[in-house]
Amino acid sequence: MHPVESRAEKPVHAPSFRSLTYNSSNPNVLKPHFLMSIKHSQHFLTLFSLACLYSASCAAEDAPVEKDRRVQAQGGNWKYQQSSHLDPKLPRVLLVGDSILIGYRKLVIQSLEGKANVDTWTNPYYQSENYNHRLAEVLLHGPFSVIHINTGLHGFQEGRIPSGAYEPLTQSLLDVIVRHSPDAQVIWANTTPVVSKDIPRTLDPLINPTIIEHNRMAAFVMERNHILVNDFYSILTLHVDLSKGDQFHWTEPAYKILADAATASIIKKLTIAHESKSH
Repeated sequence: MHPVESRAEKPVHAPSFRSLTYNSSNPNVLKPHFLMSIKHSQHFLTLFSLACLYSASCAAEDAPVEKDRRVQAQGGNWKYQQSSHLDPKLPRVLLVGDSILIGYRKLVIQSLEGKANVDTWTNPYYQSENYNHRLAEVLLHGPFSVIHINTGLHGFQEGRIPSGAYEPLTQSLLDVIVRHSPDAQVIWANTTPVVSKDIPRTLDPLINPTIIEHNRMAAFVMERNHILVNDFYSILTLHVDLSKGDQFHWTEPAYKILADAATASIIKKLTIAHESKSH
């Protein structure tokens, strides 16, 4: 008889952070390559959960907030939303705007189905360096063939846009687009009118003059930069009876009118963008 050798048991180590690989010699055994131990898994999940909570907290802190209760995001949220059906064969369109955009964006998306991928960015911003910074971040999701901007209902409040700063800030907004999306065709939709809360079917005598002045200055900047203007203001002054009754927002028939105007201008610019790309 051969003496039985005494073998010391080898210490069992918990598998390290390894993946499981198949063992061809024994199909019931998996080799521990990059397999996490239970202890490490629990530690990882704890850290992952904390990271998620931190990210959610940061996102909440970073979400735009409009303190003026009159111009909230009716029927939607302030956010960037990419096209739900991204077709790589189609050009991309970006709609930028406030709660007015929330009212007509779905109609534009439906009208452009099969013609373009439409992203939207609804926000409560007004002409400012912060707005320019945020816009630059959104444009990183491009490139876009057409950018349609409708903004202004958050800049009429006194003190938000410093005196004499509207024109240069609007110009710097266009400069951001040129810098980050140089091939995009740009359409500027001016600010919609503000209706009186006391006298039906009339324009507000206190706020609307500011809207008119902002639209005048914006028109000057757009003309200087050869930017097409969608005259949303004039369109809705012909349909004051379609206002929602809260001074700033509109009924579905009014949003249908704006959607038709936006769609027509976008299709025109998509044709120009296609021809420019072909040459």
